[in-house]
Amino acid sequence: MGLFSGTKDWNVVAILHEKPGHFQVNGNRAKGPSAEKVRDVAKRHSRSVFWAVFNQKRGFVEGGPGAGREFVSMETLQFIEKQLVKAKPVAQVLTLLETGKTEKAATGWEIAAQPSKSSEE
Repeated sequence: MGLFSGTKDWNVVAILHEKPGHFQVNGNRAKGPSAEKVRDVAKRHSRSVFWAVFNQKRGFVEGGPGAGREFVSMETLQFIEKQLVKAKPVAQVLTLLETGKTEKAATGWEIAAQPSKSSEE
C-alpha cells in the first residue's frame, strides 16, 4: 500500500445517553472497510445521541445526531455538537486511540441541563 492509498484509519466516537446529565464517550479505532462498519454502528446505536469520526491527526471527518437523539433536548444536542472537539472526556478518549495502545476506550461526561430557548424568553 502506498502513502496515498486512501485506506481509512478512523477514530469513531459515540456519545451515549446513560441517564439525565450523564453520558458515556465511547471511542473505537478502526481501519479499512471495518472503519465504515464501526461508524454505522455508532450512528444506529439506540442510545447514541451524537457520533463523530476523526482522523489520526484529530481532524473532524464527519458526524451528526445519532439514533438516540430523542433522549436529550435540542439545546443539549447543540451543546454536545459545539463542545465535542473541545470536551476533556472526548480528548482523553481520542488521545488513547491515537497512541495506538488500545483500539477501544470509554469515559463518562457530565453535562448540566441546557436551558431551552423557550425558558429564556
